[in-house]
Amino acid sequence: MAVIMLLALALTVVTFSFSKSLQSARIRAASRDLVAALRYTRGQAIVKGKQEVLALNLDNNSYTAPGRSAVQLPKDMNMTITTAEQERTSEKSAGIRFFADGSSTGGHISVFQGQREWRVNVAWLTGDISLDETPQ
Repeated sequence: MAVIMLLALALTVVTFSFSKSLQSARIRAASRDLVAALRYTRGQAIVKGKQEVLALNLDNNSYTAPGRSAVQLPKDMNMTITTAEQERTSEKSAGIRFFADGSSTGGHISVFQGQREWRVNVAWLTGDISLDETPQ
């Protein structure tokens, strides 16, 4: 009986650990998809030689790259955005604009899941995009 109890306890711990790592991988993948959408938007601005905007809707935690359909983050994730004031279209929507030379209006998008934060930084001068995970 004791062996069965120990096996059940070990299985519970392994299942919980696996579930957390699977959820973390899903959140990390969603953040990387956001980075890819920003890089796509920057690339489109350079290739087309005109301004392009990645639009973010904070009400439904979604973003839209130029010429693509909206992508919604997983339900347990939230995001905030800090960007230039002229890129705020309302209290709950904003964008990051990229110019033909690759530069941008800059800012950062924070993606939260529980107490973990993934921060997507966009440099205004170079348009460089990076992803940082902030463990808490």
